[in-house]
Amino acid sequence: MSNKNSNYAKMTPKFALQLAAPHTWPAAIMPCLIACACASVSTGVLSASLSLALLAICILMQSSVNTFNDYYDYVKGADSTDDNVEESDATLIYANINPKAARNLAWCFLVCAFLLGIYVIVKAGWIPLLLGLIGAIIVVLYSAGKTPISYLPIGELISGFVMGGLIPLASYQALTGSLNFWMLVIALPTIIGVALIMFTNNTCDIEKDETVSRKTLPVVLGRERTVLLYRFLIALWIVAIIGVVAVWFTSGIVVCVFMLLASIAPLKAIFNNPLLPQTRIVAMSQIGSLNVILGTFYAAAIFAGVPYLIW
Repeated sequence: MSNKNSNYAKMTPKFALQLAAPHTWPAAIMPCLIACACASVSTGVLSASLSLALLAICILMQSSVNTFNDYYDYVKGADSTDDNVEESDATLIYANINPKAARNLAWCFLVCAFLLGIYVIVKAGWIPLLLGLIGAIIVVLYSAGKTPISYLPIGELISGFVMGGLIPLASYQALTGSLNFWMLVIALPTIIGVALIMFTNNTCDIEKDETVSRKTLPVVLGRERTVLLYRFLIALWIVAIIGVVAVWFTSGIVVCVFMLLASIAPLKAIFNNPLLPQTRIVAMSQIGSLNVILGTFYAAAIFAGVPYLIW
């Protein structure tokens, strides 16, 4: 564990932003964008203020997850300067920030999200609050406790479902007033995309996680089988986007052609990445970029499509 003396550096806006980890925000932004696209094409209207409030809430929740995770990894000694991370992605290690300040910041992000949620509740009722509470509980359980979710082989599934599934479901309900569970089907690509962000990190960290008895899915599977599953999930991600658009937003299928063309280079790069500790920084950047590319084109295809069968 890093220095525990009292000469901690001051928590500055720069360090707070680093703990919030903006490079992971696509995991929150893309699912919200998908919900906005679905709400727009199904109702013909889209509230700008409500959409922005939902987006801010999602980013704050993601920032809280990131900060809690850094805090608990630090106090448990799971992080060190030997890890293959940028200094800006390991603020508690390199900047000597008081870990309690980071923990308080995580709670602050969470409280701000719920304060913004008051506006959403006034506009949309109690259902988004219920879904938000479920998400908040999982945010804390993800990193806290004797055996946090992030230490289990279900971490990818839980993070993918909460961020990639519950966010579109709750956001669509808030924007339209309709709790439509078909949104979980529409959200399948974002569930996979978000899960792959954690899967990328955990695959690169197999050796590190083994040393601290962290039983992530890649640790359980081993590197060879993990890489095969990883590549299969990327392919499934793309197939799921094309399948959903083809079935429910048929006139937007032409957008998928451009999505495939735009994805060739990043897909080639990430398939050639061995997902080793020394390639972790590059791998995380690659999967983040792929989330942005596929998520943006997926939303564009929905916006361009006419919804069938569901609405």
